Amino acid sequence: MLEVLYATGLRVSELVGLTMSDISLRQGVVRVIGKGNKERLVPLGEEAVYWLETYLEHGRPWLLNGVSIDVLFPSQRAQQMTRQTFWHRIKHYAVLAGIDSEKLSPHVLRHAFATHLLNHGADLRVVQMLLGHSDLSTTQIYTHVATERCVNFINSTIRGHEC
Repeated sequence: MLEVLYATGLRVSELVGLTMSDISLRQGVVRVIGKGNKERLVPLGEEAVYWLETYLEHGRPWLLNGVSIDVLFPSQRAQQMTRQTFWHRIKHYAVLAGIDSEKLSPHVLRHAFATHLLNHGADLRVVQMLLGHSDLSTTQIYTHVATERCVNFINSTIRGHEC
């Protein structure tokens, strides 16, 4: 679940709402119904596809214990997981991993996804589409970290050299 969240930049509500019919492992995409009931296709990436295949083969059947449900990531009671339950799971696993759970949230992972793309040269419009933002200015919020890295790079490169 965490790999899919980070690899796609989905909102938590989008992640917990995914169904089996929303994913295509063969094509490596997930169909997402976002805010305003807008549909978009988001690529998964090889790592997320691998972990989804593993989860579908081993984890999901164990969780469901014979119960039939279309939800991709069911709760332990074989129902659709709530955003709050997912939030609590992230906090729990953060503590187990020795990560300060106060600094980690599902939105932090979404923010990291966008920042990672921008830091590696992704076009702002592509990031906008992947995140499902209708307004580019919403996506531009994520550019501050990328801009900060550029300034630091320039300062460290130019320092001591005449232009």
